[in-house]
Amino acid sequence: MVMKVYSPEFKADAVALYHSDPDLTIVQAARDLGINPETLRNWIRAGRTRGASPTKNTKDTLVSKATKEELEAETAALRAELKAVRKENATLAQERDILRKATNVFRRRDDLVTSRFQFIEDQRETFGVKRLCQVLDVVRSSYYKWRASREARARRERDDQALADTIKAVHTDSDGAYGAPRVTAELRDTHGMHINEKKVARVMRKFLITGVRLRKKVRTTMPEPSQTPVPDLFSRDFTAPAPNLKYMGDVTYIPVGDGEFLYLATAIECFSRRIVGWSLADHMRTSLVSDALKMAAATRGSLAGAIFHSDHGVQYGSRQFAALCAELCVTQSMGAVGTSADNAACESFHASLKRETLKGARDDDGASACRRTVFRWLTRYNTWRRHSANAQFSPIAYEQQSATLTLAA
Repeated sequence: MVMKVYSPEFKADAVALYHSDPDLTIVQAARDLGINPETLRNWIRAGRTRGASPTKNTKDTLVSKATKEELEAETAALRAELKAVRKENATLAQERDILRKATNVFRRRDDLVTSRFQFIEDQRETFGVKRLCQVLDVVRSSYYKWRASREARARRERDDQALADTIKAVHTDSDGAYGAPRVTAELRDTHGMHINEKKVARVMRKFLITGVRLRKKVRTTMPEPSQTPVPDLFSRDFTAPAPNLKYMGDVTYIPVGDGEFLYLATAIECFSRRIVGWSLADHMRTSLVSDALKMAAATRGSLAGAIFHSDHGVQYGSRQFAALCAELCVTQSMGAVGTSADNAACESFHASLKRETLKGARDDDGASACRRTVFRWLTRYNTWRRHSANAQFSPIAYEQQSATLTLAA
């Protein structure tokens, strides 16, 4: 179910996320966060009523809005200049292509077979097909076959272009993160298309539409030699038959520039892969992972009887965290020392987060921007992003569907 009680930090981050983008509407922001638009609007009004001073980034946004007319005038001038330059470049490119065609069409290369066929088609009335095929070393039957299939090729090109336009829209909505499997699921569910994943992959390759690739992993786990042994209750089984039974957590780092980092701790529900708790800070003290587990308890109402699985990081092996687990009636579980596969689902999640937020960059644009980016991604992950483990449903949608099926049964 969707969280009904929101912490002051969640409200502040939601308002800051809305103010950070002048083009972001309340409806769009509420959709990404998985909340009612009126709820977000009330939070924004409450902030104005209290006279809360805007953050540095909010001030920058207000200044940007104040100078909007000047920027629009400058943009119009730049666009006019760009239009003239593009027109000149198009003229030069056309002249270049004409000169190239005269030489490329006579080269004996496999990738120019189609160009030779087209040249024969263009010159057939002047020289005749037979003579042109002899000079260009082309088999006449191949030319006639190519000529007969023109309409089919043109139809396929139009179909591919139309499909590519739809794929680009889906790809853009996912912040450039979706690959062929998730794009296929989106086309089937949202657009009602009966389409094969291989066809989607072919069109994406053809039009150079790609998801963001994984970056190299960096080890952040620091084992505590003196911690009390904790058994592995997961045995690499990261699934659960029902919600609120099994959770897993880990800590990862996010570079923010100038050699500085922010550290993210998560509590992931194994049934739906929902991020029920998280904490982002500039340190890796035990309070980082404790805050994530406390948020999970507040989101679910209670974690009594649940299992929480982690690696052997010093934070998870501390007495303070063990005491919190006992207070929440949570049973601890840990994988083997130095074996990332025993917490593979968390490792995969953090890899996806870095891949889709950093998008190949070496660091984020400062701590404030990083916090907003991570906050937006985590909320979109729960409410919107499709997950392969959930039959391509988002975590919250998967929970809601499962609850509906249970009630119907």
